[in-house]
Amino acid sequence: MTTPFLNRLFEMFCPHNFSWPHTGMHGQDYQVCLICGVAYAYDCSTMQRTGRLPLPPALPQAAAKATTK
Repeated sequence: MTTPFLNRLFEMFCPHNFSWPHTGMHGQDYQVCLICGVAYAYDCSTMQRTGRLPLPPALPQAAAKATTK
C-alpha cells in the first residue's frame, strides 16, 4: 500500500490521459485520468475541465465486501 504522499507525487508527474466525459449520479460531468485515476469536473458547455474532484469517502469494509458478492 502506498502512502498519500507518494500518490500525490505520482499524480503531479502524471501526463494525464483523460477518458471521455461522463455524467455522475448527481448530474455532474467529470473526466477520469486513465493512468492515475484522478477525477476532474468537466463543463460540457465550454468543453473544459474546471477543477479536480475530491476523492469519495472510503466505504466501510463490510459494505465493500457486500458490493463484491
